[in-house]
Amino acid sequence: MNEAMRRKPSVTGIVSKLVIAAVLIGLVVVPIIMMFTILTAQDIRDVFSGPKLLPAVGNSLLFTATATVIVIIMAYALAWCIQRTDIKFKGIFNVILVMPMLIPSISHGMGLIILFGRNGIINNLLGIQSSFIYGPVGIITGSVMYAFPVAFIMLSDVLRYEDRSVYQAADILGIGKSKRFLHITLPYLRKPLIAAAFSTFALIVTDYGVPLMIGGTTKTVSILMYEEAITQLKFGRGCVYGILLLIPAIVAFVSDVLNKDKASSAFVKKEEGVKSSAGKNAAAYAICAAVCVIALLPIAAFVILAFVKSYPMDMTFTFDNFIKTMDGRGGGKFLLNSVLIAVFVAVSGTVIGFITAYLTARSKGGVSKLLHLLMLTFMAIPGIVLGLSYVITFKGSFITGTLVILVMVNTAHFISSPYLMMYNTFGKMNENLESVGETLGVGKLRMLRDVFLPQSFGTIAEMFAYLFVNSMMTISAVSFLATGENRPISLMIHQFEAQMQYESAAVVSL
Repeated sequence: MNEAMRRKPSVTGIVSKLVIAAVLIGLVVVPIIMMFTILTAQDIRDVFSGPKLLPAVGNSLLFTATATVIVIIMAYALAWCIQRTDIKFKGIFNVILVMPMLIPSISHGMGLIILFGRNGIINNLLGIQSSFIYGPVGIITGSVMYAFPVAFIMLSDVLRYEDRSVYQAADILGIGKSKRFLHITLPYLRKPLIAAAFSTFALIVTDYGVPLMIGGTTKTVSILMYEEAITQLKFGRGCVYGILLLIPAIVAFVSDVLNKDKASSAFVKKEEGVKSSAGKNAAAYAICAAVCVIALLPIAAFVILAFVKSYPMDMTFTFDNFIKTMDGRGGGKFLLNSVLIAVFVAVSGTVIGFITAYLTARSKGGVSKLLHLLMLTFMAIPGIVLGLSYVITFKGSFITGTLVILVMVNTAHFISSPYLMMYNTFGKMNENLESVGETLGVGKLRMLRDVFLPQSFGTIAEMFAYLFVNSMMTISAVSFLATGENRPISLMIHQFEAQMQYESAAVVSL
């Protein structure tokens, strides 16, 4: 009876869910609908009859598929090294491997140019005059570096929670390694691998930072959208490209939702040490070291450029680049914008995500399911599409050109992942807590304050950090909405690079 009482939705709970749903619909659904409303038959004809579309679609699919395969193989190999061997320095390796997440995608492209461009550091050291990095090779390489940390975190987390007792039983029964891999490992990893592959594909295909910086004359769909909407202000054509970019993201979302993993329910975490042979450890050290060097190369390039007077003519050590960037070139103002945007997004996103997760995970009913589905759906909307939809929806309004609209679009863009963190946390808590509180006469607000908040503090900190970091380094949605007054510092990288102020671009990336 207590369980039934707990599950029965109250009027206050339903009203709260409807209010949250209205806020989320206003932040995401309405702008996306408004984007569709400005489409015209002429815009569609211009895009589909033009000579740019088919090559761009082919490039996007080919480059993204190639980069995704490389990312998944690398991510699984590194996750295996970290979780399936007893090598030392795992904490250091983990930090280095996820460090590329802390810089915008456009910085990965710039880092490759600094290293392997026609006047790049490595090319100069080797005396190479030409460069192979511009075009397809650069786009694929930069995309791999940009997307790898996400796939690595997903697969590493899955392997960490796999029950090793199944493999111990297989050893006792004399089951060979190949059969263990086919009948134990693959069924367990099926859903995580599919989810990681689709997430990586959607992340890469909608990114314009890497191809914008290093693609040269090679065009992708995201670049065409960027050029039409931002450079030429042809929002109708930009919307057509935006809808095309929505397709792979929606496919990834639907596939993840429909891909039920029956095998994983039988696995639970076992706190036991992992022991491996000297040969496995040696291979793990070699793989981790090689990938860590690759991950650190762009950051090392930024350090070199940031602290020299004029690369490659004058390699004298100096702090002048920081002074020129932050003071003379306005970087300090834009950095303040970024910090303010990130703080407000982190606060608002954490509050909205926490409240929404509490309402959906700790109570049942149709409204809860609808709200949960709404939050999941937001994950399928690329930032570049969301940014364009905000331009169309809020054009001429009082928030245009202010920090408020950038806070709104970043909150809408990044809210889903923090929400899922908290949703999963609430789902793991004892399902009878509300019933016990009601029996003891403890109100829901007091239960929330004294029980749920303390138990979920770690997740709240993770939510805040995720929102803050992503808001600091994003370029996708904000590029459509930024002006000379509210521009975040991440958007200055391309501007400095276009003006051949590479040292300042390196300072911002660093």
